[in-house]
Amino acid sequence: MNPHSAGLTSTNVSRSTPSAENLPSSAVSGAIAGPGSQPRLLLVDDEPLMLATLHELLRGRGYQLVTATTGGQALAQLSAQRFDLVLLDLRLPDISGHQVMDYINDKRLGADVIVMSGEVGIDAAIGALKRGAYDYLRKPYSREELLKTVANALGKRTLEQANARIATQLENSEKMYRYLVDSSPDIIYTLNNEGRFTFVNDRAYQLLGYQRDELIGQHYSILVHDEDLERARYLFNERRVDERAARNVELRLKCHATATDERTFNTTLMTISLNAMGMHVPDQAVRKLEFFGTYGVARDITDRKRAEEVISYQAYHDILTDLPNRILFKDRLGLAVIQAKRKRTELAVMFIDLDRFKLVNDTLGHVKGDELLQQASQRLKECLRKGDTLARQGGDEFTIVLPELRSRDDARAVADNFLERLQQPFDLDGHEVHISASIGIAIYPGHGESIDELLRHADIAMYQVKGQGKNGHAFYDPSMQDVSHQKIALEQSLRKALEHGELEMYYQPQIDAISGRIVGAEALMRWNHPTRGMVSPGEFLPFAEENGLMLPISDWMIGALCRDMLKWDSAGNGVRLSLNLSPQYLDRGDFFEKMRGALAQHAIAPGQIEIEITENICIRNPQHAIEQLNKLGQLGVSVAIDDFGTGYSSLAYLHRFPVHTIKIDQSFVKEIHDEHGHYPVVLAIISIARGLGLNLVAEGVETDAQARYLRANGCLTMQGYLYHRPMPLERFADVLRVQGQPAGAAPLMAFRA
Repeated sequence: MNPHSAGLTSTNVSRSTPSAENLPSSAVSGAIAGPGSQPRLLLVDDEPLMLATLHELLRGRGYQLVTATTGGQALAQLSAQRFDLVLLDLRLPDISGHQVMDYINDKRLGADVIVMSGEVGIDAAIGALKRGAYDYLRKPYSREELLKTVANALGKRTLEQANARIATQLENSEKMYRYLVDSSPDIIYTLNNEGRFTFVNDRAYQLLGYQRDELIGQHYSILVHDEDLERARYLFNERRVDERAARNVELRLKCHATATDERTFNTTLMTISLNAMGMHVPDQAVRKLEFFGTYGVARDITDRKRAEEVISYQAYHDILTDLPNRILFKDRLGLAVIQAKRKRTELAVMFIDLDRFKLVNDTLGHVKGDELLQQASQRLKECLRKGDTLARQGGDEFTIVLPELRSRDDARAVADNFLERLQQPFDLDGHEVHISASIGIAIYPGHGESIDELLRHADIAMYQVKGQGKNGHAFYDPSMQDVSHQKIALEQSLRKALEHGELEMYYQPQIDAISGRIVGAEALMRWNHPTRGMVSPGEFLPFAEENGLMLPISDWMIGALCRDMLKWDSAGNGVRLSLNLSPQYLDRGDFFEKMRGALAQHAIAPGQIEIEITENICIRNPQHAIEQLNKLGQLGVSVAIDDFGTGYSSLAYLHRFPVHTIKIDQSFVKEIHDEHGHYPVVLAIISIARGLGLNLVAEGVETDAQARYLRANGCLTMQGYLYHRPMPLERFADVLRVQGQPAGAAPLMAFRA
């Protein structure tokens, strides 16, 4: 008889069936059963052949099987891993099956148990069922009975687990809903058909100060601002549904008496409708939808409204000075022009530019520059009448409209008052700063009738003051147009000078005070103007910086010096160039790549180049400058500080910068009149250079007394009219040949724009 179809008794098991000890390892191991995994079954029987037959019967049916022959082994397996079903024999050699079931219940292991026992007494079955056994099978039992019982037990377990999950999900969903409602950032409420609160969440207390019990049963009107009651009457009685219901309507709600703030709410309303179905006879019409109440969500938009007001204010005001910006200024100027035209009166438009602000901003930094703008704007406001408007155009430029002038003397008096107040010193955290202003004035209607025309003419008058030495005011005159046109022509000519090759480099030698030999040169740019002749850089470089031409000019200078170096190299004179950079050029992000590309293009060794910077570069953006100059140092280019002592000197930055040379500015050298005198600033700079191990060059040396004083105190490299004036490249090369400059001596040539 086949053991798989007969009752499972020991006499039906073949002797070739493996014992429990010989079962494969997969039968006694496996991961904890979970959703979607195979059910794990523990087979417990002290008869090895019966256990092996049971294992063979269940094997291959999608179960993970683990076996045990004693109660101790069963407890060890139950403590080590979780089982879905235990097939348990009650008679075990060490402890009973009932004790195993007690262990499962005590530890709340959650495993179902099918008891398989040969005992015929009712007490064993009752004891098993009392302990929660799913079923009790007496041996011998049929194959089909066992498989069906196992399948039913596992199916019941699956349903129980699914129901438990659904119940947990429902419970969590309910908790989540309650949590969302109570912790919602919005007030959620319901009203009955009389407009009285039937529910309100905790947010009402947090925002309005009303407890839930204070509102339930109260009419909504106790919360609504008196001026919004009429609008609220429609909102809180909303009967429409879906997209027709009221959306995003703003209301102001009153806070509790203890709070003084009123809050603005954006209210979304939805209607609850009750579908009433009643007793009716056939063919009787169903009753219509009956209004039940209103469900609402009120979102606090007080902060948003305030933010909108701030944004609206900032759109028309300068953030730094809190003055009207150019948009609001033009609007007010337009209204003033209309009023002046109606009343046939005059008005004045002023354009103010702060003198020396750029120097303060570069030397003390942008933070102090912003403080200066704030203080200056406050002083200007104090000079104005109630109906006047002061605005900031941007940077250090301000505009003013003075309506209803009695005469031009009124505008002149205001401008004089401005200049007087601005000339008083400013205190910027211990730094005493002096500035002035250039003021241009245009009068309506004599100098223009449109907003743009008045602003343009006031701007032209302001630039006229700047060109004549600054610190003053001027009324617009048509003749100023010619000066303005000359500036435009100069800009066009300078742009063409780059294209037509009108720029040229001159070189001023640097002398070793001991030997008298040329050890370097400073390059000075000249403009060969087609009609004006040779133009010095002092005439056009400030204009170039103001109009954004320093970047292309600096690009040209790098290329010109590299080309000159090739000529010098062909003559047997290796030259080391020092590039004096504009702060604008160093601030440009691609400066380093420009330099490296030019050196590579002309095959110039980086060691032949030295970059000259001013102290102000160190202060404008010190970290950026350090990064740029460190890149140059890694490339092999050295660094010098030009005009040392004239800017915002910072020894801390000087120590951090990769500096090789400092140059004494000619303003300090000119103060030397007696070779036996005492000039502490010059001595201090010489001491700094010596202490830091830096090279030192004195500029603007024009007398023997200056040269002897510098030489006696340790400055041995000089340049100035005492030795040589700037000269073209060809002449400078001749001078070097005349003095017999040895090959490979590599004199230093410093470049200055």
